[in-house]
Amino acid sequence: MAEAAAAREPGLKTVVGASAAGTAFEWYDFFIFGSLTTVIARHFYADVGEATSYVLALLTFGVGFVVRPLGALVFGWFGDKVGRKTTFLVTITMMGLATVAIGLLPDYGQIGLMAPALLLLMRVLQGFALGGEYGGAAIYVAEHAQPHNRGFMTSWINTTAALGLIGALVVILATRLIVGVEAFDEWGWRIPFILSGLLLAISLWIRLKLNESPAFRRMEAEGGARRAPYREAFLTWKNGRFVLIALFGVMFAQGAVWYCGYFYTRFFMERMLKVDVATVDGLILAISLASAFLYVFFGWLSDRVGRKPVMLFGMILALVAFFPGFHALTRAANPALAEAQARAPVTVVADPATCAVQFDPVGKAAFVSACDIAKTILTNAGVSYDTVAAPAGATALVRVGTAEVASVDGARLTPAQLKAARADVETRIKAALAAAGYPDRADPARINLPMVFLILMVFMTAACALYGPQAAALVELFPTRVRYTAMSLPYNIGTGWVGGLLPAASFALAAASGNIYFGLWYSVVFTVIAVVVTVLFMPETKGRDLDTIGA
Repeated sequence: MAEAAAAREPGLKTVVGASAAGTAFEWYDFFIFGSLTTVIARHFYADVGEATSYVLALLTFGVGFVVRPLGALVFGWFGDKVGRKTTFLVTITMMGLATVAIGLLPDYGQIGLMAPALLLLMRVLQGFALGGEYGGAAIYVAEHAQPHNRGFMTSWINTTAALGLIGALVVILATRLIVGVEAFDEWGWRIPFILSGLLLAISLWIRLKLNESPAFRRMEAEGGARRAPYREAFLTWKNGRFVLIALFGVMFAQGAVWYCGYFYTRFFMERMLKVDVATVDGLILAISLASAFLYVFFGWLSDRVGRKPVMLFGMILALVAFFPGFHALTRAANPALAEAQARAPVTVVADPATCAVQFDPVGKAAFVSACDIAKTILTNAGVSYDTVAAPAGATALVRVGTAEVASVDGARLTPAQLKAARADVETRIKAALAAAGYPDRADPARINLPMVFLILMVFMTAACALYGPQAAALVELFPTRVRYTAMSLPYNIGTGWVGGLLPAASFALAAASGNIYFGLWYSVVFTVIAVVVTVLFMPETKGRDLDTIGA
């Protein structure tokens, strides 16, 4: 029977392709939901105002990240007890059906509050399923690959991030072109979600042809049924310390470096540098295409020189590039803004006691003091400013170079008066900014697209160097008995919490400080922690025998 099973064993290419299909789902879903947030907000969060509906849509999107560690615990245990193949058949089915369902949901105008409730439920199911998807796919490929090319083979799982983005952007752009902008906003936005059903069907068809992984079969044959994945993975120092190393080393950096390179750069160019959305989409698509091979290259390289040096290269390159790279991005994408910042820096002179933190995640903060009104206007305009303390009780003012604009205290004004006063202050501040050369939008004629592309590629090179060998490195840390459980939890905390919260947290830091670059400290701090942990505690795992780890 063993010979017959071996004869039916699928080729490694089939194993890689079947496993990668599921992770492509993850990124495809991520990008279509993220790219269509504005449209989704209008359909599912009506009657609460544009700003609040957008925030609520973003929070719904974020729920998928929050529940991922829970899915990792459940499906990790399931994968270590029942098997890799069965588990990722369940995760891909749950994920795919939830994605398709979003495209079929009635909107607020049809069923009222049930619409956002159902949308939230679908996001919970997606996040829950995704908690077990990556770990299962990476482990399944790693347990089929040979030790000498394990990094290369598992890196194909990671390159699906680029493929998912490319697929999402192509489908969205093609659908909008075919049905027209108005029809797309009305009903065509559903098509990208529904089309994911095709990928689900193909993925299931391929995965159903697979056998259980060789390492899991050998463990079962040796009496491996008597296992307690939670206790063995997290409550024994032998494995628990590697869970901590994986989280604080590899995954802290993954969440900080990869999500900054892919997502915060996009937010920064749109919100802070005021680059046209279509231009940003084109740049992100270009770097996704250009960087797709880098995942595989760095995975291959880790088979030659080791996982640890390649991943450390990615972390250190990101640390070196974060601040100078984003400053260079400003000069390349919006040179008029960079020139204005150097020529006429902006300062808010105010009593510190009257100034609040300029971050409002639910759109309910009043921001009515003279300081808050001035800072809110500057924050919404994406303009960096310094704050200088004024005497207690002084009315805040904004200095743009040598020009001064007085703000107004709205605490005692009626809503109508406050609205008019705020509009007057905004008009005067924007006039001062324009006179000092601050642009409303980035001038397309002055954008240095080749330089922007090269800067973005530096960030993506760092991200790919870290991400390419990552799957192999995580798999090689843990024994077969608890591999799924022990690997999935740190992965999903790093990507789901550190990475998933990065855009909002980085913007909060930038808004609170008044410095458009201050949000980068979020990525810097997590990456520094990861470098220290990796250098001091991470073992080199290249070429390990997966059957003897922990024996």
